[in-house]
Formats: sequence, structure tokens, C-alpha cells
Amino acid sequence: MLNKSDILDTIRMISDENLDVRTVTMGISLLDCADRDPAVACKKIYDKLCRNAENLVSEAEKISAEYGIPIVNKRISVTPVSLLLGATEGRANPVDYAKTLDSAAKTLGVNFIGGYSALVQKGFAAGDMELIESIPEALAETDFLCSSVNVGSTKAGINMDAVAKMGHIIRRAAELTSERECIGAAKLVVLCNAPEDNPFMAGAFHGVGEPDCEIHVGVSGPGAVRAALQKAGSGKTIDELAEIIKRTAFKITRMGSLVGSIMAKRLGVPAGIVDLSLAPTPAIGDSVANVLEEMGLEVCGGCGTTAALAMLNDAVKKGGVAASNFVGGLSGAFIPVSEDAGMIAAAQSGILTLEKLEAMTSVCSVGIDMVVLPGDTPAEVISALIADEAAIGMVNSKTTAVRAIPAIGLQAGEMLSFGGLLGEGPVMPISKASPAEFIARGGRIPAPMQALKN
Repeated sequence: MLNKSDILDTIRMISDENLDVRTVTMGISLLDCADRDPAVACKKIYDKLCRNAENLVSEAEKISAEYGIPIVNKRISVTPVSLLLGATEGRANPVDYAKTLDSAAKTLGVNFIGGYSALVQKGFAAGDMELIESIPEALAETDFLCSSVNVGSTKAGINMDAVAKMGHIIRRAAELTSERECIGAAKLVVLCNAPEDNPFMAGAFHGVGEPDCEIHVGVSGPGAVRAALQKAGSGKTIDELAEIIKRTAFKITRMGSLVGSIMAKRLGVPAGIVDLSLAPTPAIGDSVANVLEEMGLEVCGGCGTTAALAMLNDAVKKGGVAASNFVGGLSGAFIPVSEDAGMIAAAQSGILTLEKLEAMTSVCSVGIDMVVLPGDTPAEVISALIADEAAIGMVNSKTTAVRAIPAIGLQAGEMLSFGGLLGEGPVMPISKASPAEFIARGGRIPAPMQALKN
């Protein structure tokens, strides 16, 4: 139960510690929009999105004003578009679907729309390869579209043919948008064990097991956690810090659950999940890296960082599940380099390396996220980075991902600036030892023993 003190603490977090609802995301099924005629399908898609999400932005803004809770982003996720392409008769142009989604996003006033996606962890079905090949062009010719491809899972193993393909797709997405800070690659993520109810971009899509329409909420709060640890002082043990984080996560999740239930009621759709991930921003103090440093690390990325992050992630989950019956999505601690002021500083100092980030992804949400690579990084190296992250996710039964941006024309040590929540990132060095022969083998990495749970 919340008491008066809890309520006052939450108000303070909002006013002083950058606490916000990072996103309300409406998931919309497009399965009933499939049609043999691509033009008919696109019209159905546009009409359904505009009908279902007509009041999404306005209601979010009303709730924000009424309750004093900042709601930073309003987003939409849709059924993986590759499923719709598979239903067409003859050859459809996937980019037409991308432009339809982008047009609807502009009409509705949302910040992003996700679901230009394919799920290929076990192989390619009708529509999958066509969509994947079109991703660079689709992201170059749209403004609000986000794309994702799931290449592996604990149940299926890792589709290495898809992994090999995605290295080239990421490079091409960066090249086609090189005059716009390579933004195409920043809106593309490759996943293992992708959740079907994730409200955060770029990996959001509306899974086939979800209802026709629902509202998900993604909260934030690294600034509030850091402030709580700072207030506790240096005399606390690690388990006492874990308790403080749990209590803070509880309050943050309660706020998100409140917003989700109100939004769902007003829009007349089911409430989905609360994703209680600590989502950082470039704002000073709103940083997961700073939370880890508040625990006693000199700089995020030094020895002890993985252990501190494991404790943080666990405490956040334990606090959140006590606050809501429907916690989902990713729910943990995000470590996107360009979006986290502390991570940016640690990477610039050289203490936070790509290798250390990979170790950290074994114990936290997502993976190698918003990492800027040298512009001449070969596609095979990017594919091998994806394979490494997918292996961590597959073996540990968790979601991992790669959202890497080859900064065309830049080298290690230079900066690539996106602006807004995407921030700016230092170009991080990566090993150029060639994995080309390994990646070229293709095939599938078999599922691990953990898959045999039935």
C-alpha cells in the first residue's frame, strides 16, 4: 500500500529527479488488414491506425496535465509487417507499407511507430526476406518508422543466415542516411528473444499473441534511483542499497501502472503491461551509469561494474513486480551509450569499452544499444557482434539486442550527435580481426539445453 510519504516521494521524483513516463505505446494488430492487393492492404492499415489511435496523443496530454506526470513519448507498435507481406498476391513493394505507417504516425502526431519487423529466429517465411532487404530504404524514406528483426531465441537457436544479412543491412541503413547522422541505423535493432509487448523503440512490435488493441506503459527513473542512493550515504551495505532500489522501483512502477490504467479506460482498450526499465536520457543525473557510480564505482566500466549492474537490475525487477500484476516488456536497466550522459563520459574516457559493455549485457536489459562504431567497420564484424549478443541472450534465456550505428566517415574518438533523447555518442573502437569465414558458414546455431523445458 502507498502511504502519504510514498506519494510525496513520488511527487519529488517528478519535480526534482527527472522521473517521467517515458512512453505510452498503443499496440495495434494489423492481421485483419492483410490483403492480396498491397494497395488495399495499405489503405486498411492507415484507416485502422487512425481509427484506433485517434485520441492517443490528446488523452496522454490531458492525463499529463491533470496528474502532473510528464509523458514524454506517445508511440504505436504494430503487427510485424513481414506477416502482411506474406499474404500479398504477386510482388509487393514493402516500402509502400513503411510509408503508410509513417504517414499514419504523422497524422496522429505520435513520436515513433514500430513494427517494420520480421521474426526469423528459425528461418525465413514468406515476406521476411523482402522486408529485411527493404529496411535501409524504408528507414531512409520515412521519419518516424522503427524497424526490428529477431534472429534468435532460446527455443529456436540463432539463424546465422539472418545474422549475416543484418550486418550488411545495418551498414546500408547508415550509408543511406549518412547526411542525417546515420539515423537509419539508430532506428534499427536486431534482437534475440524479442518480447511481444515491449513499449520501447526501436524493438517494439505488436505480437500475434496480443489482443487487437492495448496500451503499454514504459517508465523511467534512473535519476530517482540515483537520488535515493545518494540520500542513503556511504554507510550502507550492498543488500541495504538493494532494498532502497526496490522501494524506489515500487513507487516508479505504481505511477506507470496508474497512467496505463487511466489511458486504457479513456481509450476503451485493455491495459497491457508496465515496462519498468530504467531508461536514461542525456540529461545530467538521469543516468544508469551515475547510479552505478553512486554505489561506489569510480567510473562506469571499471572492475565491479557488471556486479553492480546485476544487483541493480534484480532490485528493479523485484520492486516492480510488487507494484503491478502485469509487468512485461524488458523491465530492467537500459545501457544505451549515446542516450546516457554517464555512459557517454565513461566511453570518452576509454574506461567503458565495447568488450565491457558486452559483459554488462549478460546481466541487464537489452544489449549493445546505441553504440557508435567507426564508419569503416566491415559488415561481417557487425554480424559477429550480433551473433555474440544473440548467444548471450539465447543461453541466458533473456532478451539481448544490437543497435549499432556505423558512423560513415568518422573514426574512433570522434562524436556523432543525434539530438533529443537519442543524444550523442563517441565512436567506440572495435576489433577488426576478421570473422568473415565464420559468418559466411551460415546455417543455424542449435538451441541450448535450456530450451528443453517441456
